[in-house]
Amino acid sequence: MAHGKETPRQKMIGMMYLILTAMLALNVSKEAVDAFAKVEKGLEKTLANYQKKNNEIYKEFDRAAAENEAKAGEWRTKAYNVKQRADEVFDYIQDLKIEIIRTADGEDTDGLDGRRVVIDSVKKYDENNVPSEILIGANHDQKAYALRALIDSYRSFLVEDIIEGKNIAVEESISETLSTEPGKAPDGSVEHWEENTLAELPLIAAIVMLSKLQVDVRNSETDVLMFLNDQITAGDFKFTDIESTVLADASYVMSGNTYESEIFIAASDTTKKPEILVGDYRPVTNADGSTTYQMVGDYQTLEINERGRGVFRQRTSSIGTKTYKGLIKLQAPDGSEVAYPFEESYIVGKPNVIVSPTAMNVLYKGIKNPIDISVPGYGSSQIRANMTNGTIKRGSVEGYRGEWYAEPQELGRTAAVNVSVNADGERIPFPPYEFRVERIPDPIAQFAGMTEGSVSKDIAAAQPGVFAVLENFLFDLEYNITQFTVSINQRGFDRNESSNSARLTNAQRELIRGLNRGQKLNIINIRAIGPDDSERRLPPIILTIK
Repeated sequence: MAHGKETPRQKMIGMMYLILTAMLALNVSKEAVDAFAKVEKGLEKTLANYQKKNNEIYKEFDRAAAENEAKAGEWRTKAYNVKQRADEVFDYIQDLKIEIIRTADGEDTDGLDGRRVVIDSVKKYDENNVPSEILIGANHDQKAYALRALIDSYRSFLVEDIIEGKNIAVEESISETLSTEPGKAPDGSVEHWEENTLAELPLIAAIVMLSKLQVDVRNSETDVLMFLNDQITAGDFKFTDIESTVLADASYVMSGNTYESEIFIAASDTTKKPEILVGDYRPVTNADGSTTYQMVGDYQTLEINERGRGVFRQRTSSIGTKTYKGLIKLQAPDGSEVAYPFEESYIVGKPNVIVSPTAMNVLYKGIKNPIDISVPGYGSSQIRANMTNGTIKRGSVEGYRGEWYAEPQELGRTAAVNVSVNADGERIPFPPYEFRVERIPDPIAQFAGMTEGSVSKDIAAAQPGVFAVLENFLFDLEYNITQFTVSINQRGFDRNESSNSARLTNAQRELIRGLNRGQKLNIINIRAIGPDDSERRLPPIILTIK
């Protein structure tokens, strides 16, 4: 890669490129290809954002020239000259990508949609010879050398013909971004930019590197357009729509850690520091119908760093979603003060470790099994779930945590819960979580709170009936006794009285009152219905009258 100070984005892309190239060298082709494809898609999004941003700036030049040709016309002409030169370099690089893919895959390749690269459809992504033949050549005289000359000319045009020493910071940024200085080979020797940047690359890596160069071209175009727009009037805002921005390291932090974010105006004038206030505010409608904002109550004034951004820090303790808001105040070109509201939230979660005893992963048929599904960094509304061998729905079960409940269907089969999240419009799935489907266990029958032992005749006769109790179970479920029989032995004969409910009948009470000390009270033929509507036969209760 080229020498010189690099931006964080350039460092990230360069590091990713080196890592992925190393992966290819280790023959981890599938993982490396997937990673390169993700980088390429990210670069495509970056290019689309630059294109959209630049188009908005050109519209601003058109508007300014329409309002005041004498003031803005010269700068508009220069801006469109920049566009012409940027498009020339961009299109040349795009032609190289198209030529490489067509040469490797054939003219009818699915890897191209018109002039757009469809990276997932490129077949010969690991082709090593074609990129070098087209870009470097056996005699080191192919198109990478023409590309370097084109980039050098583009850089010289921007710095010498457009900026002309009027903004050293922009000149340095462009010189670094579009640098074609020699680099170092792995053995420490000096390599020309062409070999150091584009030689001996597999096809997919070559496409990524060419896309990175296109990003550099558009990035430099943006820098120069913003410089030219500033020349119309130093006081004018650079964009038609100015938004307050909050940039956080993460929207999810563990309890006890520190949440940090940067709050700034995206199109701020770096020569004027804003005032950033964190706290409650209220809108005020003015006589002309416009809206301004005022802080109310206590609020915090942030310290502004050297980049013109206020850094907000807040020590976290309690868990949950935390919201903060406030105003960013900036001096307008006419000397008045303009306030832009902002609001942001983040999630504080408990520091935790998850231990999953797989032998206990059980769902019970016939009931709503409460399920707690959460993905750190994603809100509940971003989570989706479905289930095999049953259904899973959003909803709570009274008395239990969780925003979901599962209802499995068939016993003897596993039920798999599949979870995914919506991340910026892309659905990201997670591995399925499997459960065994089991029958709710049988309860035990109790009379006078006992299943066996001794009971006085008076206490036994005073009982309302027989009850089914599910002991040592996760869920508080109810079983209803549907029948039972009281059986005693009187003078050598068995006497039985039955009940078709959980309550003692009068005849059963009379049998109990006729017992003497030491005799047995037997409660047999006990039946119960559970929440899954299945009938259960329960063991008998044998008590001794004391």
